[in-house]
Amino acid sequence: MPEPVRILLQTTIPETTDDWHVGRFSLLRGLLEAQLDERGAPQYAVTARDRSGVERDPVLSTLDSSDFDELWLFAVDVGDGLPAADCQGIARFHRRGGGLLLTRDHEDLGSSLCNLDGVGGAHFFHSKNRERDESRHTPDDVETKTISWPNYHSGRNGDFQKIRPIEPVHELLRNRASASGVIEYFPAHPHEGAVDAPDEQRRARVIATGQSLTTGRPFNLAVAFERDTDERGNSPGRAVAESSFHHFADYNWDIDQGCPSFVTEPPGDAVRKYPDRLNDIYAYVCNLARWLAPATRG
Repeated sequence: MPEPVRILLQTTIPETTDDWHVGRFSLLRGLLEAQLDERGAPQYAVTARDRSGVERDPVLSTLDSSDFDELWLFAVDVGDGLPAADCQGIARFHRRGGGLLLTRDHEDLGSSLCNLDGVGGAHFFHSKNRERDESRHTPDDVETKTISWPNYHSGRNGDFQKIRPIEPVHELLRNRASASGVIEYFPAHPHEGAVDAPDEQRRARVIATGQSLTTGRPFNLAVAFERDTDERGNSPGRAVAESSFHHFADYNWDIDQGCPSFVTEPPGDAVRKYPDRLNDIYAYVCNLARWLAPATRG
């Protein structure tokens, strides 16, 4: 019997009650663990943990020698969440075919991702690796004055945003259960970060965009990296760079799950009014788990 695909859900901060610790992604974990194959066996074995250690995290720094197949990394730090040893472990894991989901949020939240070669270059921040278009170096969300750019306003927590899949529609954005056959809605967030396909990465492309409710400006939501062979003969796994971890957070799937005390924006009520729209993000999560699995897993 095939073994389940092993997924590590990991944050870049130590367990901190009043922050975006890994327990605030429990609905995501539950959804993955509920997926069964045709025999009724679990498709995914999920481990969820926060960062530990100072100079190195014992799991991330040795990820390449683990039996994990995928790393879903929620970069919720302010720039110090990925020391060199962890970056090296993640890079070796990716080079051997491991799948990566790297997601962050506004301004410099999660900027430790800049320490990762390759996929890390898809993330743009306020102080590091700024967006190439300097006209975007200005606040988009103007309601929360304490948060600066990039901070694209896709809506309130607890609401949805209408997304635009980029042609040709990537398989990650297919939803056979919807009338349109594609994913149309992501959870919204008042201030999303910035992602784009790095110039030097031929295997990367933007697959979905959103639109600011403040300025009407389009912004990128997700960048997909296909499998390829690099100049050293390695075959790195697939990867996705996401503009906001709020696409996956409990609070954005169910506002009653609560949030850290520093989140002061009033929430919306669209998820309560139109819960069926959550089926799109559920489909996306399942697509990610299947698509990010190493080639050796099928």
